[in-house]
Parts: sequence; structure tokens; C-alpha cells
Amino acid sequence: MVFKRLLGSLGVGGPSVDTVLDPVSAVPGGTLSGQVDLKGGNADFTIDHITLELIARVEAEHGHRESEGAVVFHRIAVGGNFRLAEGEHRSLPFAFPLPWETPITELYGQPLGIVLGVRTELGVAGAKDKGDLDPLTVRPLPAQEAILDALGRLGFGFKSADLEYGQIRGTGQQLPFYQEIELSPPPAHAHLVNEIEVTFLAGPAGLEVVLEADKRGGFFSEGHDALSRHTVPHADVHSRNWNAEVDAWIRRLVEHRASHAPQGAHGAYGHSDPYADKDHGHHGHDDHHHGHRPGPGTGTVVAAGAAGLAVGVVGGMAAAEVVDEVGDFFEGDDEDGGDDEA
Repeated sequence: MVFKRLLGSLGVGGPSVDTVLDPVSAVPGGTLSGQVDLKGGNADFTIDHITLELIARVEAEHGHRESEGAVVFHRIAVGGNFRLAEGEHRSLPFAFPLPWETPITELYGQPLGIVLGVRTELGVAGAKDKGDLDPLTVRPLPAQEAILDALGRLGFGFKSADLEYGQIRGTGQQLPFYQEIELSPPPAHAHLVNEIEVTFLAGPAGLEVVLEADKRGGFFSEGHDALSRHTVPHADVHSRNWNAEVDAWIRRLVEHRASHAPQGAHGAYGHSDPYADKDHGHHGHDDHHHGHRPGPGTGTVVAAGAAGLAVGVVGGMAAAEVVDEVGDFFEGDDEDGGDDEA
């Protein structure tokens, strides 16, 4: 086994650390397990604490500009208060539940372009050092997969996915960001909408599903957005007719107030409606659809299941390159904003 990083603050001769996640990908609210492997340095050291941080690459809007950075959205101590002898090897197993709103990173085994990582922080001799970092893979909950599968059966195609810093008002959102999965419409809806965005806010009892339609403008009016929100219990996932239910959601969304769209209200949500409203880091919503990273080209789209969404490898990156990017992006980025010690 190769220990990935020598603790930089202790220099040559200090302990090294390697966190190994169990190979089975977790689900939101499910258990993340693995072990932290330590190798002693050229002297005895007192390990004050071992803390795991869950980190996400998140986009933030600042008026017409966008930026992205690392957000720590969960921290948990998995060990500490022991002596690590010179040259000693020690393994500490861990298991803890992921936050329910942890974004999903793959669908049918194909990456969505969402970058999550698990970083190990060691407290040694009164100093803190952020050492090993590993990519985190999260698969959908059964309800999330059922809804996405139904959208695929209805002809929607995957465009891209990202994490947006901000809150969706009127929901029970806990994390400082939310995930958007962008879908291209089938021919039946293409004349009304440019795209549909899906956001899942999972909790112990079920899902809040927020749907947003980027509606096309007419000859005398500009385009606008419409939102709807639905609650889905975890318990009855396998007993529902998802195709019919999701189709009804979409039809109500794209046809909602089609003849009453406010003129000149591009990007407005219509606060008089009983719909959710998205607050992008308190900067408001301003045509954020056009600032996202490009989705997959036709040469990189793969079929994800016989009737599922067409999931692309975002930006043409292969899965291994996405994994490499996790390390490249988070290495040396010790000043993370939005730390939420859930």
C-alpha cells in the first residue's frame, strides 16, 4: 500500500496517512465506510484527532459572473487521542451516515460530472494537517433513480449536472448548496421549453423534488422560468406508476400559466405562485442556465440502461480523468468556504 501524503506541517520523518473507502458506492443518507491507515514516522507522535471532511466543488453566482470553489459540507471525527509509535502501522475502521442531501455523482454507473471528495485531517502534536483526499462516489436513492428513469422513458436526455451555492426557499434544504440535473426535452415539449432542471432534496422520510422549466419565449414575450415542487415518500417507491406520475408533473409544469407569462420577465419565478424560489448565494437568479459547463457531445453520450436517461461523460472527460480532477482540484485548497459542520 502506498501512503498518499506525508504530513506537510511535520516535515520529513512525520507520520503519513491513507484513507481507503470501501468499494461499494454509498447513497444519500446511507453509510460511508472504510478505514484510515496510519504509518508512524521516525519518532513517537500523539494523534490528537482524525477528522474526515466531505468536500464538494460548487458553483456560485456573483451577478453576471460565476465562480467555483470547494465547500466542506460535513465533518466527523473518526478517531484520536492515542500514541502512534515510531514506524507503527495502524488501521482505524470507520462508518458514518452521509447527509441526506449529499449529491449523487453517477447514474447507472456513469459519472454525472459532480466532484465530491473525502479529505482526512490529522491533529498531531497540537498542529492540524489536511492530508489524504479521496474521490467520493454516490449513487441515487431508489426514488431518485425511479424518477430519473421515468424521465428517460418519457424522452428526456441528460445535458449536465452541477452544484449551485444558495438556497431554494420554501423547502427543507439543509446544505448550503443544491444539485441541478439538466435535461433536454423530448419533441413533445421542445416547442415550449429549452430544458428541465431537477433538484432532489432528500430527507429521512422521502424526497422533495423541485422541477424547473426554462420556457421558450413567444413572438410577443420573452422566455421565463416555472417551478413546481413534489413530495415523494421513500416507503412506496416500488408501488407507484412513475411514468404516469412524472408525465403529469411535467405537463402541469410546462403548461402552467402558458398564456399568462409576464412580459419582459426573463429569469423571474413569479412570487405570487405557490412554487419554490431559488436564491443563488443571495445574489438572485440571472440567466444562470447559460453559464454552466458544456454537456457531453454526441460522441461521448452513452446509453445508461435500456430505458434510462442518456448519461454523458461531462465535457468529454473519461471516468478516470474525473477521479484525477478531484485530487487536482482539492489539493492545497485548505481555505474552504461554506463549512457546514452538520
